[in-house]
Amino acid sequence: MGHSPVPLAQAKGVCRRVLHKAGVGQVAGITPKPRRVGAPPPDADALLAAPAVVRYLASFAMTAVATVVAVGVDSQVTIPNLSLVFVVPVVIAATNFGLGPSLCSGILGALAFNFFLTEPRYTLVVNDAANIWAIGLLFVIGLIVSGVAFTSHRRAAEAAVLRRQVTVLQDYSRDIIAADNTKAVVSITSQALATLFHVPVVVMLVKEGKVVSLERVGGVEPQEAELEAARSSLATRTVARAGSYPDFSSRFDFWPVETAAGTGAIIGLAFDPDERPSAPSTLVDIIGSILALALDRQDLQIGREARTAS
Repeated sequence: MGHSPVPLAQAKGVCRRVLHKAGVGQVAGITPKPRRVGAPPPDADALLAAPAVVRYLASFAMTAVATVVAVGVDSQVTIPNLSLVFVVPVVIAATNFGLGPSLCSGILGALAFNFFLTEPRYTLVVNDAANIWAIGLLFVIGLIVSGVAFTSHRRAAEAAVLRRQVTVLQDYSRDIIAADNTKAVVSITSQALATLFHVPVVVMLVKEGKVVSLERVGGVEPQEAELEAARSSLATRTVARAGSYPDFSSRFDFWPVETAAGTGAIIGLAFDPDERPSAPSTLVDIIGSILALALDRQDLQIGREARTAS
């Protein structure tokens, strides 16, 4: 039996209200578009994730290149404010390698300017007071530019992550409405969670204290003790953190999802302890609210079909 227009319209409206109240932006009109489930997000911090040694060496190399350029130009023509050449590697380092390498580039630039471009050359001694001011000003400019560039890059990266999360939630709300059975609902939910968090995911349906359906994404299989911790989370209506009571060896954080029809659900995420997000509950609660709506809708549909058949 097809879905009636009224429940579908109500579902769309509720999905929009849930996302809006959670503060992640308005959901656009639900229109079909391609979706790559589980695709990695745009990695704005790929270079920031490189080993510290690599980032500092890159910063040193850029300052060395700036030094060669400055010395070459100075040997041919006299240009005022040649020290500003050393600001370029500071900006590049701040936006690509982080605050530390950027500050390192600023310090190296000031020292290189003093060593190669001020008299007496090839020493760190400064005879002219004007050069002392120039070196100090270069260092201060480097500090300011480092802070501003790094902060701007960080905010841009956070905005990109937020846009990706909103897109995933929009796609999830559209796909969950189109799902025509409970298994599809659970599968879509687990894929959306995996796309949001990029960790192993398990979504369980529980009825009368028993797990009646389990869908997982990733290579982590929940153990019996972890399943018991999940059921306890649903029974007590509390979030169960990994490594806490009642299963101190649990790898999953569990969130209970209550429905009006009596079929409860549990969302489990296996975070790396060193990379656990600070507030995952915001997104999980949004997914859980939409999941509860979808499960209630499926139960209503099953009941309607049963009455029609009888």
